[in-house]
This record gives sequence, C-alpha cells and structure tokens, in this order.
Amino acid sequence: MVKKKFGERVRNLRAQSRMSQEKFALHIGMDRTYLASVESGKRNISIENIGKIAGGFGITLEELFKGM
Repeated sequence: MVKKKFGERVRNLRAQSRMSQEKFALHIGMDRTYLASVESGKRNISIENIGKIAGGFGITLEELFKGM
C-alpha cells in the first residue's frame, strides 16, 4: 500500500511539473523504466533514489511524503 501511495504522489507531482517520465528521469539521473515502476507502485525504492526524486522536484523529503 505504501509503494502504491508513494508512486501516486510522485506521478501527481511530475504531472504538476508538466514533465514526461522520460524527461524527469533524465533530469534526476534515473532510468525511465525504473521511474515508471516506482510510479506504478511496483518498486521498493531506496532512500537515495527517494532523495533524487525530492531533489528533482526541488522539495524536501517531508514535502514529498506530505499527505500520504
């Protein structure tokens, strides 16, 4: 359940930033297929990659997890 909620949060933030999966993944140095699996809730993501995602959005980890 947590992976699914986190993936939805990432997908929503990415959509708000109007970036494709490919563009955002390139921006944060992550493979697009990896990002897709995170957004679909299928990936157990590391804290380092969570940090990359937050940094890519220009937000803190706390803001990334807000509302989950």
